[in-house]
Amino acid sequence: MNILLFNVDELSSMGQIQITDPRRQTHLAKVIRPVIGDTLRVGQVNGAIGLGKVIAHSEHETQLEITLNQDGPTPLALKLLLAVPRPKMMRRILQTCATLGVSEITLLNSAKVEKSYWQTPFLQPLSIYENLLLGLEQAGTTQLPLVHKAKLFKPYVEDNLNQWAADSRRLVAHPRSAHPCPNANKKATTLAIGPEGGFTDYEVDKLAEQGFIPFSLGPRIMRVETTIPVAISRLCAL
Repeated sequence: MNILLFNVDELSSMGQIQITDPRRQTHLAKVIRPVIGDTLRVGQVNGAIGLGKVIAHSEHETQLEITLNQDGPTPLALKLLLAVPRPKMMRRILQTCATLGVSEITLLNSAKVEKSYWQTPFLQPLSIYENLLLGLEQAGTTQLPLVHKAKLFKPYVEDNLNQWAADSRRLVAHPRSAHPCPNANKKATTLAIGPEGGFTDYEVDKLAEQGFIPFSLGPRIMRVETTIPVAISRLCAL
């Protein structure tokens, strides 16, 4: 935990917060081990960053006096169109996306996505939120990515994707018959990444109809959880 995050409704009219929930309080008590008078780096979810002065601390509760004095890092101008990954990788991928500063994610169905993937508890709103929060804590930032779900590939791509991608450059990671990876820049980008084994040819063609250009990250085939940080680091000026 490189920053202690809190929601706006936790902040009292006196500018103080009380940490009592098990996850944050256990980390404070067993890892950080603050003493009264210490200052911790804090941030308001989707808000500013500052310092929290410890004014009370025990094994079960920590009270901080909050001063917010700077904006959090701005998210990347990057939207991620992501075929729903294997459930056991969902948590790590969401955390990685938040850590790297992805601004929005649309979780998309694909022919190679098993129907059972959509039933995983890791796709429940609370689980998504908690894992994004862990990614923000790692990065020391505050801006939560927006997450959307598209359970039908063809209707979403034909009817919604163009508006969602807006005026961004549109790229799909696809190792076959693809262009070399573009250079990193700060242009608004919508990046599509398929499931294990990649999008089908039909799906790549449908994405191409919406202006998505296939590109390759090299001769090695990577897992989705590896492709995401590699592609983002290659495409975006972090």
